[in-house]
Amino acid sequence: MGEVVYDERTVRRARYAVAAVFAVHGAVTGSFATRVPWIQDHASVSPGELGLALAFPAFGASVAMPLAGRISHGFGARTALRGLISLWTLALVLPSLAPNLWTLCLALFVYGATAGMADVAMNALGVDVENRLGRSIMSGLHGMWSVGALIGSAAGTLAAHLGSDARLHHALAAATLTVLALAACQWVLDLRPTEDEEPPPHFALPPRSALLIGAVGFCAVFAEGASIDWSAVYLRDQLGTSAGLAAACTTGFMLTMALVRIAGDAIVNRYGAVRTVRAGGVLAALGGLLVVVAAQTSAAAAAGPAVAMAGFALMGLGIAVVVPLCFAAAGRSGPNASLAITGVATITYTSGLIAPSAIGTLAQATNLMVSFGLVTFLACGLVVLAGVLRAGERDRPKVTAPGGDPAAQRARS
Repeated sequence: MGEVVYDERTVRRARYAVAAVFAVHGAVTGSFATRVPWIQDHASVSPGELGLALAFPAFGASVAMPLAGRISHGFGARTALRGLISLWTLALVLPSLAPNLWTLCLALFVYGATAGMADVAMNALGVDVENRLGRSIMSGLHGMWSVGALIGSAAGTLAAHLGSDARLHHALAAATLTVLALAACQWVLDLRPTEDEEPPPHFALPPRSALLIGAVGFCAVFAEGASIDWSAVYLRDQLGTSAGLAAACTTGFMLTMALVRIAGDAIVNRYGAVRTVRAGGVLAALGGLLVVVAAQTSAAAAAGPAVAMAGFALMGLGIAVVVPLCFAAAGRSGPNASLAITGVATITYTSGLIAPSAIGTLAQATNLMVSFGLVTFLACGLVVLAGVLRAGERDRPKVTAPGGDPAAQRARS
């Protein structure tokens, strides 16, 4: 994008606007996740078939995500984000309309394609604002995504508790979120390419520097995707809870992620990226063990649902700041920061979309308890791989006080 210099007030306003877009994006995810059991029943699909359908967002995202850069290059960042986030919010209505497996697969393909393109566009703008401010804000932005997901899942929990039709619920949510997204987009930075800037390629392999960073994100986002899309199903089918309590589990998971991400920048500044991710991996693995043990506990006591909900909350606590740290490290990992960010985004985002399918396929062959054993194993990978974030941590931008010199901040950008 062009090297336009903005004053500090404009950049700060853009930060809040991007944060609002992150929240809208998360609200769509939360609205969808809590109604997965309803969608499964409406489409009359088995757990294995649901797992197959939940693979189609990954296919859609893989095809469409590389197009986000070209769309931003052609239309400018603000116009591109406005269009892509609107497509994503409106795509929320499609899965609940599907009457069978194949239409559900098609709906989820479009759902994933629009989600991936909007995700790339808003993260690219978030990284640009972070660079212009000269301090870390990505954890806070992802925290706003979690806040949005929490709000969306809370509304979904209420809708599930009331037994409402997900088609009506998602239509109202999509209309509301589209209006909010369009309002926020008018304040994001209107970045445009310079005249001699080449458009990004349709497809490019991520640089080597992004692969290990992406592996860290892969482990965290796999656990996140599995928990968001399967926690409600796990409590309902494995532990026999009500639909309302099952949906509340998803809400609890998103609540812990939101709280930690909002505080994440301060935590990382104090303890460093590597120690933060390693400690988070331990907590996430412990949470996964509690989820697995809950299925055995419920056979002998009524504590099973409480144990599982505590486990999902611990997983949310442990993985909350991993993805923002991966984006930050990717941006400092080599000479081509934008390509590294896109590579990490593709790896992590695809992981989140693959996870629900993998969990469903394994559950069909065994059961959901075994599926979350895999999630626990991958959470341990955070402890092993956290060291790859160390190089990026050394070059982490210094925090500038709110009253800092705007000229110095612009010079660092």
